[in-house]
Amino acid sequence: MASKGNILLSVSGFDPGIWRSELEKMAPDRAVVEEPSGPGDPAITYAVVWKQRPGVLNGLPNLKAVFSIGAGVDHIFAEGDVPNVPIVRVVADDLTERMSEFVVWQVLDHHRKGPLYRRQQAQRIWHEDLMQPSAREVTVGILGYGTLGRDAASKLRMLGFRVVGWSRTQKQDQGVETFAGEDGLPRFLGQSDIVVCLLPLTPATRGILAAPMFDRMKKRGPLGAPILINAGRGALQNEADILAALEDRRLGAASLDVFETEPLPIDSPLWTHPGVTITPHAAATSVPAALIPPMIAQMDAHDAGAPLTNLVDREAGY
Repeated sequence: MASKGNILLSVSGFDPGIWRSELEKMAPDRAVVEEPSGPGDPAITYAVVWKQRPGVLNGLPNLKAVFSIGAGVDHIFAEGDVPNVPIVRVVADDLTERMSEFVVWQVLDHHRKGPLYRRQQAQRIWHEDLMQPSAREVTVGILGYGTLGRDAASKLRMLGFRVVGWSRTQKQDQGVETFAGEDGLPRFLGQSDIVVCLLPLTPATRGILAAPMFDRMKKRGPLGAPILINAGRGALQNEADILAALEDRRLGAASLDVFETEPLPIDSPLWTHPGVTITPHAAATSVPAALIPPMIAQMDAHDAGAPLTNLVDREAGY
């Protein structure tokens, strides 16, 4: 019998068996359960969740903390009635590195005319576009300048891109001009040739990638119209507004990894629009072997009296 409290695992959209196997391997002294044993199960001390079953977290008297297995935590608050215990965001090198790989890939793809050359290949057209700026002529704006944004910025800067960042509150980062709040957003947008969205989903950010923002984006630049890359959350974007902005060239192109409805409906016009690159919410896959060890380390340390880290600010929503 496990000598420590039980871990409740409640996930959807992932294979729970893989997560359970890894949890049991990394925490042999904790039982892993996928349902409480009954109302008010006193044995459960921690929960590991992703889009958990509604109500599964309620009424657990000894629950100490809830761990999210993805970068976002909006899925936890979507239930509406969340126990008043700490909520821990996943922060792991593997997840950060995967997101940075995706951001760099998409930035370089647009910078080096990838969509254009793929269209030409399909038509067997041999034509070099000589309007190719250098990386140092292009400014990448990162919307959501937290852990993921700072890491992506460092890698883009190594390639020569100028990077600016925007966040809800002021952040400092050597070599990167940063902006904050509603007052800083127009100046951020006015400098950005490529806007990379890594924002969390909160009431304040829901639907932010929409016509009012596109109207404030940089009108001219080395890439022509500005490029949008969204690897944050699908509910951040208004897809009808994105399509309209692509048509009238307020946006030159868009790379979208997340969508208002997932999977993306088969009849969505985004599938066939020539200015859109689609990936299936694959920017930063949550890998159990990489994410579970820091969770277990936190649980053990917390049981020994240490404070939890990477806590969600409930008021801010992330």
